Order: sequence, then structure tokens, then C-alpha cells
Amino acid sequence: MGMRIGITCYPTYGGSGVVATELGLELAERGHEIHFISYAQPIRLTNPHPNIHYHEVEVSRYPLFDYPPYDLALATRMAEVSELYDLELLHVHYAIPHSVSALLARQMLAAKPRGRKLPFVTTLHGTDITLVGLDRSYLPITRFSIEQSDGVTAVSQYLRERTLRELDVRNNIEVIYNFVNCDVYCRCQKNGKTRDEYAPNGERILVHLSNFRPVKRVTDTIEIFDVVRKQIPSKLLMIGDGPDRSRAEWLAVQKGLHEDVLFLGKQEQVQDKLGIADIMLLPSELESFGLAALEAMACEVVPIATRVGGLPEVIEHGKSGYLADVGDVQAMAGYALDLLRDETNLRAMGKASRASAQSRFCSSKIIPQYEEFYRRVLERSS
Repeated sequence: MGMRIGITCYPTYGGSGVVATELGLELAERGHEIHFISYAQPIRLTNPHPNIHYHEVEVSRYPLFDYPPYDLALATRMAEVSELYDLELLHVHYAIPHSVSALLARQMLAAKPRGRKLPFVTTLHGTDITLVGLDRSYLPITRFSIEQSDGVTAVSQYLRERTLRELDVRNNIEVIYNFVNCDVYCRCQKNGKTRDEYAPNGERILVHLSNFRPVKRVTDTIEIFDVVRKQIPSKLLMIGDGPDRSRAEWLAVQKGLHEDVLFLGKQEQVQDKLGIADIMLLPSELESFGLAALEAMACEVVPIATRVGGLPEVIEHGKSGYLADVGDVQAMAGYALDLLRDETNLRAMGKASRASAQSRFCSSKIIPQYEEFYRRVLERSS
């Protein structure tokens, strides 16, 4: 029996928006009625589906407000959509301000003459806790909205433990890992450019995928590639965009790499680019999960990443990828060179990476965990 679920996320290229959108798409395929409620249509919500509906949140810009109160407009729209479409549950991704808005919507509906309970689930993705939630001005409201949630999930054990420790919340936080559709993310070139178009002379292909924020350390990616390219003819695909892109571009020029480092900007069909690469470089200062690494693994691309946050839960060092200390450019370059010099080992580890993604993080394994979680929340709330 399908459920009627409202989903709210940031509709951007960040991991939380991607996961929330993919979750909605997967749930719709399984017969649930999904209503996205946000200020813009999520970027991966491209193809129409009879079970998917999108409701835009209009934010009025009054001269009185320096910053229009999106959280209040969102709460109003959540309550409205929930009433109009008889939603059973709201699922919000990223605590601030979405869980606060869901709490207000729940209270608005409960206060009506024929009041009803609208439970909401909050999924913590990382920076909502590690950056925003620990800001002293936001910490009390973040803690309160999490504690008021009818159910809370985190995308890794690392994030669960950090939230419990640093926010001191009393909830039972359940870990439901991020996921990837293993039928879509694979080493199967369906369309887009072929490997030869990026590497016409048979060069190796390395790839980086992120939002180019300082925490991603994109200049380390250029430094690693510089070491690799000095010994093995290679190309580096830089997928995404953000504040540190220009720094990375300047460094590539300074090191004489600009012809071999291709900045592709934001891409909607990232699987087409990942599916032709050999190695994924992810030298982040912190990753609460590491969705880019998982997407690469599903495409038989070996991830070389940092030993931080949730990444050791995703990558088994020496089996499905490699882990190094933050800033250890030489170690990461060394792992890349060892792999690129040994085609047999590179392909074997690529297959092991995909096998790990399939056995632990495939959407067919994770989506039922969300469905079961929703049902438990609804039973408790009835």
C-alpha cells in the first residue's frame, strides 16, 4: 500500500539535495505518492512521473525584510500541501531550517478544529550538524527541532555519533546510509562522450566530483594529478562548480596542466562521465558520507580519498579503494600511480568497488529501510 509523503530538501547540486531527490524518485517507482516542497525544482527531478508532484514555495520580498523568512513560507506551504493532498508524513533533509518548518506545519495542522497529527522525519546529512548546527546562535533551535522530530536518521555512524555527542540530543538516531542506483551508475556507456574524446591518445582518466567548497580541498586534487601526470600520461575531469574553482584553475595553469585538466562544470548525468574514468580523487577535509565516492565505486572507478568522517564506512582500504590522511598528496598520488601502472589490478579493484556498492549501498537495499522506518513512525504517531 503506497504512502503519501512530502519531501523537502535544498534543490541544488549538494549531496543532501541529490539523495533526497533520488529517494523521492525511487519511492515513486515503488508506488508511493511523493510531493516535493521547496523554493525551486530539485535539479535531478527532470523526467515526469505520475507519482511525483512539485510544489514551489513562494517567498515574498518585502522592504521590511533584509532576509525574506523562507522558513515561515515553507512551513505555511508544508501545512497547505499536507492538507490539500492528505499527506501522511513529511520527510525533511538537512535540519536547518527544514525541521523547524516541519515542526511549525505540524503544529498548524494540529491546531485546526479537526486537528490531525502530521509526523515528520528529519535526515541529517552532515554540514547541517558539523557547521550550521554548532553555531551558537543556531544550536538551541537545531537541537530542539531534532528532538521534536518523530523520527531521525543520519547518513553514517560517524554523523550519528557526532550529533549525539555535540548536540546532546535525546533521540534514537537511526543510520540509513546514502545509496546509488546500481542500474544507472555502472560502467555501461549509454550516451554522452566516449573515453576517446577526453583521452584521444589513450591517456588515463582521473575524476573529481564536488561542490568545490573549501572543505573539498580541490587544489589538493590538482597537486595529486600533477604528481601522477609527470609519470603517466593522464587527463583530469573536474566535475562541479563552486567558490574554489578559480583557485584550482589558476593552480592548473601555474603548473602547466591546463590542457590536461578539464573543468566540466555542473553536470546532470554524472554517471556518463564517471563511467569512463579510472580513479576518483576525493581529498576532502571532511565527508559525513562521501556520495561522490559511492557513485564512482558503482561505476567501477576506484576512489582514493581521505580517512575522515564517514568515508571509512564506505571505502574498505586496499579492497574497494584507498584512504590517506588529509593533505597527504604524496600518499594519494602514490596509490594512484600503483593502480595506473597495473591494468589488471586497476580493473580488479574497480570490480571490487562496484561489488561493495552493490552489496551494501544499492538503492534496492536502502529504500526498503526508509519504507520500514516510515511505517514505524506512522505506527507510533497513530
